[in-house]
Amino acid sequence: MNPENQKRIALISVHGDPAIEIGKEEAGGQNVYVRNVGEALAKLGWKVDMFTRQVSKEQHSIIEHCDNCRTVRFKAGAFEFVPRDNLFGNLPEFVDNFLQFQRENGYSYPLVHTNYWLSSWVGMRLKSLIGCKQVHTYHSLGAVKYSTIDDIPPIASKRLEVETTLLETAERVVATSPQEKAHMRQLVTTKGNIDIIPCGTDIHRFGSIDRVAARAELVKSHETINSDDIIVMYVGRFDPRKGIETLVRAVAQSKLRNSGKLKLIIGGGSRPGQSDGFERERIEKIVSDLGLSDITIFPGRISQEILPVYYAAADVCVVPSHYEPFGLVAIEAMASGTPVVASDVGGLQFTVVSEETGLLAPAQDDTAFSEAIDRILINPQWRDELGEAGKERVISKFSWDGVAKQLSDLYTEILQKQPVKQPVLTSVK
Repeated sequence: MNPENQKRIALISVHGDPAIEIGKEEAGGQNVYVRNVGEALAKLGWKVDMFTRQVSKEQHSIIEHCDNCRTVRFKAGAFEFVPRDNLFGNLPEFVDNFLQFQRENGYSYPLVHTNYWLSSWVGMRLKSLIGCKQVHTYHSLGAVKYSTIDDIPPIASKRLEVETTLLETAERVVATSPQEKAHMRQLVTTKGNIDIIPCGTDIHRFGSIDRVAARAELVKSHETINSDDIIVMYVGRFDPRKGIETLVRAVAQSKLRNSGKLKLIIGGGSRPGQSDGFERERIEKIVSDLGLSDITIFPGRISQEILPVYYAAADVCVVPSHYEPFGLVAIEAMASGTPVVASDVGGLQFTVVSEETGLLAPAQDDTAFSEAIDRILINPQWRDELGEAGKERVISKFSWDGVAKQLSDLYTEILQKQPVKQPVLTSVK
């Protein structure tokens, strides 16, 4: 192996641009994961290129984040936003541009770390063409997703096929929780190698402000929020699978609803005419129908700079997803000293320790969520104890530096092994 390539790594995230503003369409936990892993790996001495799809001519093709870490954008289809379920046909062009980028720069990537199933296809194709090693993080599993929705997209069968092939052929798959690993084994295939390495968070940024100071900042920016309000918060995409409707209906049942103090903040970006815009309109109608408009705030996309203030100001953060392989919002809130009420599913069972850092409730059960939220809100002392325990858990287990060190060790182990010649994959086209 060329010494120049020994510490070079490619993180591939076709639809999740690491350089985009978090909270925009298709921008969420995966973008945060790839960006932070890339920057943390660079600090450990890796030369990190993060590859994603360019969606407009106005976007820069290369973004430098820090020494030895950058985002590289490739054209793959028309210069426009394309929902992830419609992107598969653009992947061959993405592969061609990756190979051209290697040739033009005179170096290669001995290992690619792919993210989400679309990127896994790209990685498998590169593996068959240039013999690189592949590590993969799913971020979500088709077998789980399709079991929770009625409108299954046409791409479903291809996604399930690709996810199975990937797990059976990649050098290593990274599960972000024991629950995600169990789902891979139960629903995808018993073959393949899986390591558990969690997601992380910026423990220096989240938790940098206490509740009193954060609440004071929030009061300045929101006329309808008072310093002694009781704040329930959601932050994330507007997507039916995120369970926002469950939260809204839970708040409608709260014993504190008519206290004059309860406030519900539903933070997240939306684009009119796009899927998340339609979901926001649906949620706003439910809020109105339930008579919650006077206590509900939709601040829109919350920038990463101000997000720690929102987390710290809240009395409880709610993560009502139908399923999460990990649950990045939960550990961001916990790092901020805020207890979490989350769905008792997937990786949330790993990140949130019920009765210690928050509470778990059955997914889509608004009554159970209401009871859990009220248990925390009516006992401020317990709320603070849960918040402190959550902060300690995140610091000890979920820092980005710690996650990157585990990934670095995994990459090194794989690259030190003798290369295995892989056949061209004919079952995935």
